[in-house]
Amino acid sequence: MTNLILLIFCFAAGMLLHHYKRMPVNTPAVLNTFIIHVSLPALVLLYVHELKLSGAVWLMASMGWIVFALSAGFFRLIGRWLDWPRQTVGALILTGGLCNTSYVGLPMIEAYYGHQGLASGIIVDQLGSFLVMATLGITFAGIYSTGRPSAGEMVKRIVFFPPFIALLLALLLIPLEYPLWLATVLKRLGDTLAPLALLSVGFQLRLGHLAGNARNLAIGLAFKLVLAPLVLFLLYVPLLGAHGQAIQITLFEAAMPPMITAAIIATEHDLDPPLATLMVAVGLVISFATLTGWWWLMRGI
Repeated sequence: MTNLILLIFCFAAGMLLHHYKRMPVNTPAVLNTFIIHVSLPALVLLYVHELKLSGAVWLMASMGWIVFALSAGFFRLIGRWLDWPRQTVGALILTGGLCNTSYVGLPMIEAYYGHQGLASGIIVDQLGSFLVMATLGITFAGIYSTGRPSAGEMVKRIVFFPPFIALLLALLLIPLEYPLWLATVLKRLGDTLAPLALLSVGFQLRLGHLAGNARNLAIGLAFKLVLAPLVLFLLYVPLLGAHGQAIQITLFEAAMPPMITAAIIATEHDLDPPLATLMVAVGLVISFATLTGWWWLMRGI
């Protein structure tokens, strides 16, 4: 609950700081640069290094990949039907396909399933959502950005993306134990991600953008908060016969609002920044109600 209060406070602070012009207009760009180059790599180095792999991991980790694939297919079809600009399609693929499985997901898991559920949440987040963001997310952001980079440029963007470098390094370092001072430093740096990210999102939010984006926002959030988790539920439970708390938590994570980093990446690539920001901000608020519904539905699994 403390984490959720912190998220709400930072989000509101960002809105107020913009409204009263207490920070420069380029504040989101500065914050996003720090997040991508410092906060997120530190978090990856810390938590990926601590992962313990088991046979059930792959079913849990696949959730993030399936949701992103559904998002890419869904929004490409809807985009053609509604004649959306490429930037709008790209923004919705990113924000609809990447779940906030860490800074909203982990506090919500602890609130609904207890502290013992966090281990499953971290596996879903690090081997699913984060890997998807660092690979497919960056790839699709480049594909749908204005520049239309070549395949070589896309590979270069992924390989030199700081969180991706941190991911490879963390996997290589799994056999080694971090010294206490290093783990402490990484945790302190990683803890800056959620406050700075919500501050950035709140600073960029313009309620006036709701009018021009209402339809696209409604379609995006209907997919992210209802349709995508419903498809995962039908796939995992009736079709595959999966059950137990780990599967409940996996499906609960699938119902999380859009990943904050997805909006940051969309903004960095000029993929309809107002819509991407609204997806995160409005999705976060609505998810408090929808997540309760999904938790109730999955109690018997």
